[in-house]
Amino acid sequence: MIIDVDIYQKIREMSTIQGMSQRAIAKTLGISRNTVKKYCDGDSVPWERKEYNRKADILTDDVLKFILHCFEEDKSENINKQQHTARRIYQRLVTEKQFTGGESTVRLAVKRIKGSIPKSFIPLEFDPGEALQIDWGEATVYLDGIKNKINLFCARLCFSCAIFVMAFKHQNEESFLEGQQKAFEFFGGIPHKTIFDNAKVAVKEGFGQYAKIQNRYKAFSAHYAFQPLFCNIASGNEKGLVENLVGFSRRNFLVPVPRIKNLSELNSLLSEKCNEYKQHMIQGREGTVGMRLFQEASYFYSLPKYSFDTSKTAIAKVNEYSTVRFDKNNYSVPATLIGQEATIKAYGNEIRIHHKSAVVASYDRIYGPGGYTSYTLEHYMPLLERKPRSVFNAKPVRQAIQRDLLEWGMKFPNANRDTVKLLRLCLDYGTDRIIGIKNQIPATVSPTIDLVRSYLDGPVSNGVISVATDISVDNVDLSAYDAKFKVAVNG
Repeated sequence: MIIDVDIYQKIREMSTIQGMSQRAIAKTLGISRNTVKKYCDGDSVPWERKEYNRKADILTDDVLKFILHCFEEDKSENINKQQHTARRIYQRLVTEKQFTGGESTVRLAVKRIKGSIPKSFIPLEFDPGEALQIDWGEATVYLDGIKNKINLFCARLCFSCAIFVMAFKHQNEESFLEGQQKAFEFFGGIPHKTIFDNAKVAVKEGFGQYAKIQNRYKAFSAHYAFQPLFCNIASGNEKGLVENLVGFSRRNFLVPVPRIKNLSELNSLLSEKCNEYKQHMIQGREGTVGMRLFQEASYFYSLPKYSFDTSKTAIAKVNEYSTVRFDKNNYSVPATLIGQEATIKAYGNEIRIHHKSAVVASYDRIYGPGGYTSYTLEHYMPLLERKPRSVFNAKPVRQAIQRDLLEWGMKFPNANRDTVKLLRLCLDYGTDRIIGIKNQIPATVSPTIDLVRSYLDGPVSNGVISVATDISVDNVDLSAYDAKFKVAVNG
């Protein structure tokens, strides 16, 4: 029986002060002798209830071991979205252990077991140049007006807390290697260790100290002479500095949501922010981040003279449309290379195409289901100049030139040939300038290539070519020539 504090006080007073027997106290207060016996000596108090520890008979040690085994399986697999739920454990118990209890009993056991595993962390401290933590995060930006999800490669030095953040379209091997390479260059040297999780871009199999490193990452780490270390499963605390950086960079560098033309523009912005962070002071640490980075710079390994090629490389034959194919998408090259082989180097955000060691084309890398082609108009100009009739339907032209400029070309005397010449002027002077001239020529005037060129030859104001009027002419004394002329005439 549970009593209130007032009854408890009376029991204690009657027993201790008045010396009444337990039988008399029970009769006086109208409660049982067992209750009086429980509280009269002060061994128990009514406001503290003992925890109920009765173990259900159905939850045998074998059942509890099975539940723990399910948790261990989840840790070893390290697949967040495919882990045991209480229901799944219950289903397996019924099937594999002939469990006859209810699902609610298993749910309660799962809850108690999970709650009984306390999280404990050891404070870490690193020497200058000792380690770099790296991680991936996601963010949203507007690329060329379209909302896109991007991936942030984040790196943070453990001693100085200096940061490096770079945006990539995908978390592939090329981006992973390039991100680290750019981080080393940004910090001015190589820390002795890198700490990362068990992502497949770095690890073939296993986890933590048992991880087997991917071949290219092994070559990369050998070239830059650092030791790669991998976290244990579900142990984000082992790289807590960089995990905090992921959220910090989203909140502080990407709010409001950036509207940029391409990822190169975004990465320039992120680089500026990382440099600005060097002025930051971290509580509990002496000096700014930049001062501490200067301190640990002498402890870094030096950057090698040869820069590791982080690209994914392929050889492709240039087809009759003057394009090469990579990862289900196409990229144009100069038409003079049709039928020849080109080397494609795919980096995280960029494609570079080489021919005989020279870069002949470069593009933003295309990701997606495939079937898209990136054209460079200049590659097709020799063909267009030979085959001008195709100009208005040519894909490279339509992809590169605004439709209203092409419609304007149709108004020229020799529409096809003149439009090709107009395209050449766009390449030489810039499309924006040619469009500016188009807007200045009155609609009542029939455009010609010579008229457009006349606007390019000098400054234009209100559609009229300006002629310089401030030319100064010095007076010349011709008297000496006059004297010679008279002598010659008079003989």
